Amino acid sequence: MRKIAQKLDNCIRPIVTGLDYTLLGIKYFPQGKYSLLRVYIDKEQGITIDDCARVSHQLSGALDVEEPVSGQYQLEVSSPGLDRPLFSMDDFAKFIGSKVKIKLAQPADKQKKITGIIESISANSVKVKLDDHTLDIEFTNINDANLVSDF
Repeated sequence: MRKIAQKLDNCIRPIVTGLDYTLLGIKYFPQGKYSLLRVYIDKEQGITIDDCARVSHQLSGALDVEEPVSGQYQLEVSSPGLDRPLFSMDDFAKFIGSKVKIKLAQPADKQKKITGIIESISANSVKVKLDDHTLDIEFTNINDANLVSDF
């Protein structure tokens, strides 16, 4: 899967940045003929539907030519939204003090799903404050992470 992720990034990143957007991350969900390729973009002023359509149009053509993944898939270009996904250590650093929901590859503290406050980061891990203690999570153990918006 790492090889596909790198091929997708190599194809998508130059197009997104060339259109003056920031590529936050890419999620590919291979599921036969119902596969999904979701591309998250951002810019300082925020993202509109027109921005998503513009990027989608440009990516569609390039992905058809480059074919970084085989088979059919649905392309979605999205803003990060309120439940912004976190893809990198820089994302975690930017949102220190924010509430986050994390899905782990291997259990930590006997849990694979954790919700808490991002307390700090180090070179390879994220410290998350739970109700009664702090958990140090290796970045490589994080499968998925999203901000949690409280209203």
